[in-house]
Amino acid sequence: MINMSLNQSKNFIGGNLLRGLGYFLFILGLIFLIGFLIGSMLFGFHVTITLIIIIILLLVMGFFCTGIYIIPEWIRVPTLLLGKFRKMRGPGLIWLVPFVYKIPFSLDIRIITTTFSAEQTLTKDNVPVNVDAVLFWQVIDPFKASMRVQDYKTAISWAAQTSLRDIIGKTELSQMLIGREEMSHELEKIIDERTEEWGVKSISVEIRDVVIPNALQDAMSRQAQAERERMARIILASSEEQIANKFINAAHIYESDEVALNLRAMNILYESMKEKGAWIIVPSDMVNILGGRFKHLSEFKREKSENKN
Repeated sequence: MINMSLNQSKNFIGGNLLRGLGYFLFILGLIFLIGFLIGSMLFGFHVTITLIIIIILLLVMGFFCTGIYIIPEWIRVPTLLLGKFRKMRGPGLIWLVPFVYKIPFSLDIRIITTTFSAEQTLTKDNVPVNVDAVLFWQVIDPFKASMRVQDYKTAISWAAQTSLRDIIGKTELSQMLIGREEMSHELEKIIDERTEEWGVKSISVEIRDVVIPNALQDAMSRQAQAERERMARIILASSEEQIANKFINAAHIYESDEVALNLRAMNILYESMKEKGAWIIVPSDMVNILGGRFKHLSEFKREKSENKN
């Protein structure tokens, strides 16, 4: 896995065609040179100045082309002189002395995403969970990333996974479900501390999913349903208490004001007789009360009309 990632990152370096052409020209020049030397020694061929110039041009052009590298803007490469580190190069067009300098791999300084997970990890309250997360990171010091760690991509992936397991073991399930943002910030801080010496900066961590056992999901669902039913009953009881208080206040008003009580009784009759063809059975006491009130009201209207006349 390590060698694969290094070779894939080296494919970003351009100039392969020029280097291939350079190797071809250099080898062709060597073949001509060796052929003419052998021919002159065995068969007495005379090497002319033109042939010498052609051979020299082939060797020089081949030697020059084999050292050309084109580095993209987002790539940095370490250069080794006979196995010893010299300096980081890039971006742009660079030339290295062939057969002496070497580029072992390249480093991408763009923001990179790495997915990682922790399976069947116990929380602080001993609940096994599966957690998936995404890490956004960037190489800020190419020298440290190339010299301090063998494969920085694999190292970051393992560091993120172990940090996630540590966080899960210190967190209860309820806190994990409602506090994903806090957990992400804490995880980012831990990963950043571990990868700082590798020249890598942890930009952000996002918790994608938290999977709990099916049996626990059912239990939590029943608990949530019971909680909703409890709140519904509390709200209903509170509403009935408020209605009862309103009835008590109305009873006090009707007790002190008989006219209000009679008007309320009339309103009840009116509401009951809205439906067409409805029959209402009224107690005799209520009829006497309402009849008396109507009688007093009619007498009051008659006296008022006589006074006007």
